Amino acid sequence: MIKHQVFFSFEYNKDNWRASQVKEMGAVSSSSTFSSNDWEEVKQKNDAAIKKWIDDQMAMRACLVVLVGKTTSSRKWIKYEIEHAMSLNKGIVGVYIHGLKDILGNQTTKGANPFYNVQTINGDRLSKYVQCYDTPYSTSKYVYSDIEENLPDLIDEAINNRFDY
Repeated sequence: MIKHQVFFSFEYNKDNWRASQVKEMGAVSSSSTFSSNDWEEVKQKNDAAIKKWIDDQMAMRACLVVLVGKTTSSRKWIKYEIEHAMSLNKGIVGVYIHGLKDILGNQTTKGANPFYNVQTINGDRLSKYVQCYDTPYSTSKYVYSDIEENLPDLIDEAINNRFDY
């Protein structure tokens, strides 16, 4: 199995703990974007510096993996990352992570599909073309196992099914 370099997109303040669980699954290359220290440092900067960091990191990745929590779809940087991945013709996939427990052991409610309000160049909703995987399980340990099992195939599929968004 090829472990791709991916750019993880997620709402840092609410979903960092859940996102770190996904990263630790080992389904992606260890050089994938996910450094808490990097993000802590860059988020203190202005919008231009944040965009540059995102652009530089995404240029090295094969796929954008949006880890979808309760309010992910309303975040401006998530939308920017999705639109930027589209412009670079990267593979794009979403994975709902609301069923994973946070640092306090809590799950949350399912958020909206972040691809629904992003338009392709032909005016379609991106959600028509990009999968947002939602595990059928509700218990956190089963959610974790299901995401771990399916993530490599979801990434491969996203990379192989790219088109001119």
